[in-house]
Amino acid sequence: MDRRTAVKNFALASGALITLPSWMVKLGLSEHPTFQSSFTSEEHEILAKICDTIIPAGNSVGAISVGVDKYLIKLIDDCYEPDMQSNVKKQLHALQSSGAANDGKTFTDLSPELRLQSLKKLSASTNKDELEFFKLIKSETIRGFTTSQKVMVNYLGYKTAPGHYYGSVNVKA
Repeated sequence: MDRRTAVKNFALASGALITLPSWMVKLGLSEHPTFQSSFTSEEHEILAKICDTIIPAGNSVGAISVGVDKYLIKLIDDCYEPDMQSNVKKQLHALQSSGAANDGKTFTDLSPELRLQSLKKLSASTNKDELEFFKLIKSETIRGFTTSQKVMVNYLGYKTAPGHYYGSVNVKA
């Protein structure tokens, strides 16, 4: 192959790579893949309120600010069997409608204190499905929160590479 053809092909390939991000934007593709969840937006909102009730923001970060609700949705969709997924969705809807006993408000419309009372009732339930749901959501909310980057680095002092590497150190022999 002659040099002129090689330079021309290289220039074309470079131009294509440079304009690729703009093509992706125009086509509606983004740099971050989107996750198609089996949860509806209402179920996501209920789950977010549960996470916010378990670990509220207060003076520091809370469960919602570190994305625990998104973590739970992805976790339940990808890692649990369909029967557990259907139980979670069933319990979310039951919890949403159980809030109606409080002046006709749904769970998501309740104050944080009333949401906490609803979750305490759920934790003391004798129904196996309700108790299983509560234990799953509570434990995974805590796990998602404590293993998030913001909490690990900013509050727990986690260092990705502890210590320091000193190369080229003189060694006395």
